[in-house]
Amino acid sequence: MSEAADTKRTYKDSLFRMIFQDRAALLSLYNAINGSHYEDLQGLKITTLEDVIYLGWKNDVSFLIQDVLNLYEHQSTWNPNMPLRGLFYISSLYQGYVKENDLDLYSSALLKLPVPRCIVFYNGTHQEPDQMELRLSDSFIKKEEDPCIECTVLILNINYGHNKELMAACRKLYEYSYFVHKVREFLEQGLTRDAAVDRAVVYCIKADILKDFLTRHRAEVKDVILTEYDEKRHERTLREEAKAQGMKEGIKKGIQEGEFKKASEMAAEMLRDGIAPEKVKAYAKLGDEQWDELLKSLGMADQV
Repeated sequence: MSEAADTKRTYKDSLFRMIFQDRAALLSLYNAINGSHYEDLQGLKITTLEDVIYLGWKNDVSFLIQDVLNLYEHQSTWNPNMPLRGLFYISSLYQGYVKENDLDLYSSALLKLPVPRCIVFYNGTHQEPDQMELRLSDSFIKKEEDPCIECTVLILNINYGHNKELMAACRKLYEYSYFVHKVREFLEQGLTRDAAVDRAVVYCIKADILKDFLTRHRAEVKDVILTEYDEKRHERTLREEAKAQGMKEGIKKGIQEGEFKKASEMAAEMLRDGIAPEKVKAYAKLGDEQWDELLKSLGMADQV
């Protein structure tokens, strides 16, 4: 098995992608966002690059409809670099579009390209408004009024209770939002992750929330959600460990600096009293570098 294939196999889809890889669900989501009423599933062309993986997860879904290149992505953790990632991905999609349509980049005629549109569906715990925009130019070190390149990403908050009109227009999105809400609710009640997911699945099936989907994919849904939580917990643990290690090193450095300061003050007093430098250095247990630093601070570097 190739490395690329092995990498693909080891990364799991997100629950969002599992639900909206269905063409009918995806078209419903598109119509809800754009206020359109398209019904032709054949007019929806999936353009997702299966080999592209961002930060451990597959991209969610990209598709072409009515000359618009749509990139839909789900994020459960806040990431201000979404425009840059979107730019990379759209660039890859355009490369594929040019190749697939046998377009000549060096033609004297202007090439016609579909309009890109990047939307991120956010349902993390970080408090955000119903919608907002992030721009690639926000990352530029030097700000310019009209940069030569820009990528704008629309962030839609799909946590339960947000974007109610959008939820009302797309039943699948509402049900997804509600299911995630129930998992979190049961976790807050003190249930283990396994138990919280199990109870949320049972509850939602009885309430006719994602009923068919959860019934068919119950084991896979549980596996995906637990994997997502494991990833978050692992990332949180790494951050906490790094913070703890930084504090530990800071304390150690502070102690060392405190000891050096005390030893330096003692050595300086001994030197002023005329005690032989070699004896002072040995008594204060200062290394060569620390000793030279002390002599320079006392203006005695040329005298010893």
